[in-house]
Amino acid sequence: MKKITVFTPTFNRAYCLPQCYKSLIKQTNQDFLWLIIDDGSTDNTRELVESWINEEKISIQYHYQENQGMHGAHNSAYSLINTELNVCIDSDDFMPDNAIERILTLWQKHGHGNEKYAGIIGLDIDRQGNIIGTPFPENLKECKYYQLKSKYNVVGDKKFVYRTEVIKKYPDYPIFKEERFVPLGYKYMLIDQDYWLLCFNEVFCDVEYMEDGSSLNIFNQYKKHPKGFAHERKQRMKYSYTLKEKFKNAIHYVSSSIMINNWKFINDSPKKMLTIIAIPFGIILYFYIMKTTKKGVMKKSKE
Repeated sequence: MKKITVFTPTFNRAYCLPQCYKSLIKQTNQDFLWLIIDDGSTDNTRELVESWINEEKISIQYHYQENQGMHGAHNSAYSLINTELNVCIDSDDFMPDNAIERILTLWQKHGHGNEKYAGIIGLDIDRQGNIIGTPFPENLKECKYYQLKSKYNVVGDKKFVYRTEVIKKYPDYPIFKEERFVPLGYKYMLIDQDYWLLCFNEVFCDVEYMEDGSSLNIFNQYKKHPKGFAHERKQRMKYSYTLKEKFKNAIHYVSSSIMINNWKFINDSPKKMLTIIAIPFGIILYFYIMKTTKKGVMKKSKE
């Protein structure tokens, strides 16, 4: 059996998957399986992947499912993975040539056999070779994921490598009808309650990073997937490390609850008093999101 599974959720990304494939066949350590979760693609993804399987350059497993969104693809991946470790590489991203080698070496040296650790975190870089966000402090060897920003001022996307045995212990991401998004951090937060992660300032992934400087896109996500966000905000109210974070998530929880007409949101909240205090701020956020996304639609239609 291979040591690690690289899984890639994809939806109509046949045009960019080849760069990920090319990076994997160049890996200096080939002790991995590439699991492709095709989340309902209607392009030529299946035919493309079948041609790579026939090339037999790397081990590939292909799984097709009806479209469920990124979190649904993660659910399927975790149900299929049997290797000790797993890492998600998105369809428009790729791995440096030595990424698998470094991951396995670091894990074998620092984490293998230690039940304290759920896995390791490395860095993402953009196409220009710049680190996304900030690196880990030099003296930081282990951490909780949701403490990185609040306690250590570490920001920006990072690459997670989890023990499969650990990640299978926790509930699947919920699937909400007519929604296609639940923040992936939901499961990472649950893992945080029981395990630590090892931190390394080593690059595991090269990402297509678009910094648009606009809040419109995230506001559109809030509006399109309110059930998914409300679910995640409840967990963050419960498990966040600071009162400030808990209150911020209470505000968002109120806003998302209004969007889905859930008027029992106080009873459903894990922090009822904090939620009550957050109600006026949540109402303001709700109207702000509605106004901002409406302006965005109007502007797009005029263009």
